[in-house]
Amino acid sequence: MKKILCVIAAVGILAACNNNREQDRQAAVKAVKDSMRLDSFKRAEASVAAAKARQRSIDSAQAIATARARASSRTGGSRVAGYSQSYTNDQPAQQKKGWSSAAKGAAIGAGAGAITGIAVDKKDGRGAIVGGLVGAGTGYLIGRSKDKKTGRAQ
Repeated sequence: MKKILCVIAAVGILAACNNNREQDRQAAVKAVKDSMRLDSFKRAEASVAAAKARQRSIDSAQAIATARARASSRTGGSRVAGYSQSYTNDQPAQQKKGWSSAAKGAAIGAGAGAITGIAVDKKDGRGAIVGGLVGAGTGYLIGRSKDKKTGRAQ
């Protein structure tokens, strides 16, 4: 009987120790995950703050360049002891990328008009040519109005 009680007590002690280790391990894993989340939030906040600072410096540089350009246009440059200096805006002209809506409309209209022209008039491609020209013109006009709305065309 003593042996059975000793074995049960030993198993109980070992089981109790094992459960605490698992709970401790889970608590440590949770603490590490929480600290990683906190670290990632801090890094994200730092990058947002850096981006805002960069934007403020860009905005102030643009304001200075604009003020210099306005002052230069009013006075025609500055004269100091026989030397003249004029300020220019050092920013490159903004390039428009991609197709305009007018070009897209003309291409789509030409294709649709040619297909419709072939279906309507099946003689020697005459319908395709006429339909393509009419479709391209119509597509261009529709696309041009879209460009005017977005400010791409003047």
